[in-house]
Amino acid sequence: MQKSRLDKFLINHLALNKRDVRLMLAQKRVVVDGEITLDMDAQINKFSIIEVNGETVQSNKSLYIMLNKPIGVVSATKDNIHKTVIDLLSHQHKSSLHIVGRLDLNTSGLVLLTNNSEWSERLTHPESKVPKVYDVTLKHKLTNDYILAFEQGMYFEYENITTKPAKLEIISDYVARVTLVEGKYHQIKRMFGRFQNPVVALHRSKIGNLALDDNLSTGESRILTNDEVINI
Repeated sequence: MQKSRLDKFLINHLALNKRDVRLMLAQKRVVVDGEITLDMDAQINKFSIIEVNGETVQSNKSLYIMLNKPIGVVSATKDNIHKTVIDLLSHQHKSSLHIVGRLDLNTSGLVLLTNNSEWSERLTHPESKVPKVYDVTLKHKLTNDYILAFEQGMYFEYENITTKPAKLEIISDYVARVTLVEGKYHQIKRMFGRFQNPVVALHRSKIGNLALDDNLSTGESRILTNDEVINI
């Protein structure tokens, strides 16, 4: 998370000079996250709660939201044609949020949104290898051949890449559960395409340890609990 020095923040936000800030700190008039702060070089971030003379000058709160995305809604903050996941939210600070891992227009399910870029980068960075689980409905029947093919990875000549091993569970004749640790362009549809088996429906049900809340109807959202944020 991007950090800055306390003295620079006070100078910019309160229109003070460095001398005034030094005096203010020495007089114990500045509190950061509940603690009196005397150090001009103290490091703060956008979620640090800063009080001066008993008045709050910064109180941004980190937000973490789970959304059950419907089909036909885009994973974007703005779009001139389609409704966006942001449009579905009622939170007063929704304009400060960004999307943690997008879903295609015709894919439904779990979408996360936050204003904490450090948290989202940790979840989406390739080295993190956070698993994502999808329920896939196919046009044609599944066979056990799919399991090994997904487990071995598939080579895509256009990008000259081989997908990382993926887990495929056969739920029924036409439904599979796929777990990925990456997210190449239309990866699931293209992998099933190797079997000439079109994807009829695609739904993300889980990211890491966090499953989509069964109580959320399509289009609904809720704030994550502290445990969910930490343990995802």
